[in-house]
Amino acid sequence: MPAMQKSLDEYFGLTEHGTTVSREALAGVTTFLAMAYITVVNPLILSDAGMDFGAVFVATCVAAAIGSLVMGLIANYPIGLAPGMGQNAFFTYAVVVGSGHTWQAALGAVFLSGILFILISLLPIRAWLINSIPRNLKLGMAAGIGFFLAFIAMKNAGIVVQNPATFVSLGGLIEFAPLMALVGFFAITAMTARGNRSAVIVGILLVSAVGWLTGQAEFVGVVSAPPSAAPVFLQLDIAAALDISMLSVILTLLLVDVFDTAGTLVGVATRAKLVDESGNLPRLGKALLADSGATAVGALMGTSSITSYIESAAGVESGGRTGLASVVIGLLFLLCLLLAPLAQSIPGYAAAAALLFVSASMAQSLVDIDWPDLTESTPALITAIMMPLSFSVADGIGIGFISYVAIKLLAGRHSEVPAAVFVVALVFAGKFAFL
Repeated sequence: MPAMQKSLDEYFGLTEHGTTVSREALAGVTTFLAMAYITVVNPLILSDAGMDFGAVFVATCVAAAIGSLVMGLIANYPIGLAPGMGQNAFFTYAVVVGSGHTWQAALGAVFLSGILFILISLLPIRAWLINSIPRNLKLGMAAGIGFFLAFIAMKNAGIVVQNPATFVSLGGLIEFAPLMALVGFFAITAMTARGNRSAVIVGILLVSAVGWLTGQAEFVGVVSAPPSAAPVFLQLDIAAALDISMLSVILTLLLVDVFDTAGTLVGVATRAKLVDESGNLPRLGKALLADSGATAVGALMGTSSITSYIESAAGVESGGRTGLASVVIGLLFLLCLLLAPLAQSIPGYAAAAALLFVSASMAQSLVDIDWPDLTESTPALITAIMMPLSFSVADGIGIGFISYVAIKLLAGRHSEVPAAVFVVALVFAGKFAFL
């Protein structure tokens, strides 16, 4: 063991970062517990797109394991990776259900966005693209995805229902599914406020247990051999993804992945005091390659875009400072492959409770918007509002970018609009006009 500890110390720089093997292991377990809900929620969401639950479960665990291991071994950051919550909702409800594309074509779009992200990570365009998108639009995008997730969660749980006169209205809150979703949401929020790092997965299990005990949900077991990944493995349709109608989908996947990853890396690394004297991230290129490469691999495995998880901050709070924590996260995701029956036993209303909590967390980005500057806050708010109202993350982003450019130009502040924003706005304007 001393020899192994020495090797780990030398490889990850444990002493240099003021940490130990046991502390990194604890940090890895803490982060894993905070993000383990994705092994249940991701298959539930993608199954709404017609994908096999068990196969997506395997793809989720394997892709998360690969991404986390690469992040730890190559980039040496204490950051876990897994399918992103906003991305999987966009994949299912906007691309497949909303626009009528096949899930195979959607996987092809995820793969192409991953390849583009890899190229961006290798080229100078990386810094140009990441630094040029206005901060307030990024905040609006994050909040909008949160609103979109909240609407989806409440719709799936029956908290809101269709109404021919008002489009939507309140559902029957005393019915079992809506009631359990709200109870789960309250419990998760309260446990998080009390410092419980695994509140999401605990809340899901508590609500599920009520369903199992009352006969409202079927419990099929805990441990078994992993399901077959064949129904989704290598089933992506790249030819269909190259259709002109998928251009905005690929662009949206790319933008969300790039900026979500960049924001998580900066936030977690700053919290862990891993930035240099100038506030820059060392090994940023390797970290972005780990994330982008994981997205491409995830599409091959059969899941939506992989991203760096902000829940990694939980591990940092537990003392994680190096990639060893990420290696522990990756190994725990592989261990999860044996828990497929438990994941299949989770009812939809339990997942809705988790979605509501995640959406509330994402919507907090509205606090940081520069509200007094109407040329900044208005496009950000339009971006956030249009995502749930159009039932499309892509359309919300597109309208947000177009409104940002239009308002800045009409206000005589065209010099404040970065070239990248002009390009993205023109792309979306073309989509709305001709597609």
